[in-house]
Amino acid sequence: MQDRLEGMVARHEALAQRLADPELIKDQTEWRRLAKEHAKLEPIARAFSELSRVRNELDGLRDMLRDEEEGLRAMAEEEAERLRERDRVLSEELRVMLLPRDPNDEKNVILEIRAGAGGDEAALFAGELARMYSRFAERKGWRIEPMSLSPTGIGGFKEVIILLEGGGAYSQLKFESGVHRVQRVPETEASGRIHTSTATVAVLPEAEEVEVEVDPNDLRIDVFCASGPGGQSVNTTYSAVRITHLPTGLVVSCQDEKSQHKNRDKAMRVLRARLLNLAQAKQHEEQAAARRLQVGTGDRSERIRTYNFPQNRVTDHRIGLTLHRLTPVLDGDLDELIVPLISSFQAQQLQGSGWASR
Repeated sequence: MQDRLEGMVARHEALAQRLADPELIKDQTEWRRLAKEHAKLEPIARAFSELSRVRNELDGLRDMLRDEEEGLRAMAEEEAERLRERDRVLSEELRVMLLPRDPNDEKNVILEIRAGAGGDEAALFAGELARMYSRFAERKGWRIEPMSLSPTGIGGFKEVIILLEGGGAYSQLKFESGVHRVQRVPETEASGRIHTSTATVAVLPEAEEVEVEVDPNDLRIDVFCASGPGGQSVNTTYSAVRITHLPTGLVVSCQDEKSQHKNRDKAMRVLRARLLNLAQAKQHEEQAAARRLQVGTGDRSERIRTYNFPQNRVTDHRIGLTLHRLTPVLDGDLDELIVPLISSFQAQQLQGSGWASR
């Protein structure tokens, strides 16, 4: 580990010198590539530098720890204990930083939320989940762009597709994929009986055009009149777009924009993300197996979290975490759920085993 860290720190220093070269500025593509690599190495170099300082200070205390004067020796031991604890924390942080990184971690996210079992109540819950993740994105300063909305007549949604643009969006949300369950008394339930409904969440890294080549001959593009609220253009102009990828059978529709061109662009972004997800699952079976451990089965049929309204409770079943603060969570305060999930997965990686048993 020491040799690897020293090599990364040396690379960080070499990149800093290279980026200071005025000639490099002329090649903006190369400058951005090197600047991105330098930024990734920055926290490692910083932590390693502090670790080296801590260990040097510990070495400097050796003579004092052997001093015959009891008071001086006690002071040195107290300081040494503080430094040993800092050494332990920094060493653990560096071990985590050296874990293999998911190449998708820094990508934007295409978030797909669909009503599951439970009829109208499931559609309402799907809408609440969409709001929850949108509020979380706002807290992070990410850009939010609705891609496709399929509302129901009661204020819920059959399906919501949202683009979340922000650094590290996928790394924060990738463990949210799965079945989310809600338990509450619907407003229409006269007897006060608690109903259980579900919604599915799929978190896809947005694919760049260079990552997924889509042959235009493999696409069937249909245009039709948009339906639902939307003003004069609804049912009068052929602005809605449906794209079918013939080799895979994937179908994406978009009708939220008044412009056919904008709807087509949004639909293609969703299609590319789905194709990338499909390709990665097929080409990298080991990665797909790890993802199944993270988010459940590939068809996302496993329950990962329960939102219980009568008990003001949210439970993540993968790590056995329960919070009694349902309202803040639904308002986008998700860090108390997301951070332990990431930490649990990293701990399993450090142990060389799979995801913690449910």
